[in-house]
Amino acid sequence: MTLKLGCIADDYTGASDLANTLTRAGLRTVQTIGVPSDDLALPQIDAVVVSLKSRSIEASLAVARSREAEKWLRGRGARHVLFKICSTFDSTDKGNIGPVMDALRDDCGEKLVLVTPAFPETGRTVYQGNLFVGSVPLNESPLKDHPLNPMHDSNLVRVLARQSKTRIGLIEFATVTRGVDAVRARVAALAADGFGAAIIDAVFDRDLETIGTVALDHRLSVGASGIGLGLARALVAASGRQNASHADAMAAVGGPAACLAGSCSQATLGQIAKAEAIMPVLHLDPEQAVKGKDEARRALAWAGERLAKGPFLIASSATPDRVAALQARYGRDAAGHAIEEAMADIAEGLVQAGVRRLVVAGGETSGAVVDRLRIPGFLVGDEIAAGVPVLRAVGTKEGAMLLALKSGNFGGPEFFADALRLMR
Repeated sequence: MTLKLGCIADDYTGASDLANTLTRAGLRTVQTIGVPSDDLALPQIDAVVVSLKSRSIEASLAVARSREAEKWLRGRGARHVLFKICSTFDSTDKGNIGPVMDALRDDCGEKLVLVTPAFPETGRTVYQGNLFVGSVPLNESPLKDHPLNPMHDSNLVRVLARQSKTRIGLIEFATVTRGVDAVRARVAALAADGFGAAIIDAVFDRDLETIGTVALDHRLSVGASGIGLGLARALVAASGRQNASHADAMAAVGGPAACLAGSCSQATLGQIAKAEAIMPVLHLDPEQAVKGKDEARRALAWAGERLAKGPFLIASSATPDRVAALQARYGRDAAGHAIEEAMADIAEGLVQAGVRRLVVAGGETSGAVVDRLRIPGFLVGDEIAAGVPVLRAVGTKEGAMLLALKSGNFGGPEFFADALRLMR
């Protein structure tokens, strides 16, 4: 197997978003959970997205895991590797975007790395180095309040400079609009001046195509699924490939279906409220979930009474003020980990009870669930919402299983109903 494109994603829902984007653009794509074992059977594909849960862990661990993933991808022939990050660039001043970027850049010998979280299709644009959500800067949007990595600076040159050991430059929108040759010239000038990375503006999809074409001149890029779109379109244009088929991924599995929600984003809270009109919803007590296993047991007993009656939703999601209070009492990391473990306990119990269609909302929750279920990889199916595909598990002992892994801010108000409608 020789890959056209290798990708390392720092969380599972972001990996699904990227795998979906690559597939829609025409690349045959598999998403793996962690670095694959050598004996994992993969179909004939163009791209692999290696999903890591490395966004919020200690920086040295994120670096080590990302390096392992890059080594595996390069060993399968990937000349270009994309380090996929969140479109809100969420990370602390210590990382993990900067440290991972620096390590991968050193390993592959690149002088300068292009960096952009822009994805206009989902309302994320970068202008003069500042990240916008819709019409407002990131630090003025609701997305600034990530429970683990709040983002209160929209200037990505400053943000990345605080994390990275290299100088961070800027490639302005005016340069991008002049096309591939102008961007190449600016990259060369920045590299000659000693810059090791550059935030590059992107406002429209055509900007991503320009960025993708230039990025393929190099061995590494960093960004959200938007730059993945640009890379994929450039690769497909060069090969003449048409859209990839989703038929294998979308074959029906039947059986009980369930939804889990751990995100505390405004989007997910609204989606839970809508779901209450069409299915039973159980709201966990987050404090009880932190205290021990009884809350997960209560949820599984509740679910057991409803498995044969149709889909249901179990939510640990809470409003930002309640999350802040819980973190103040138990510590941010301890509270988050305990709730993720509770949701993983519930997912494991549901699958043991026969659930084969599982919708999960929240990046950290999705990571905890997939890790517990020990799913090695996914084929990418139809898109439920922008950035959220149906995923068909491969290599599982339980057999056929469909999942949807949604970042908290993704999807429309009826997301859970939309997902279940596609996951037959």
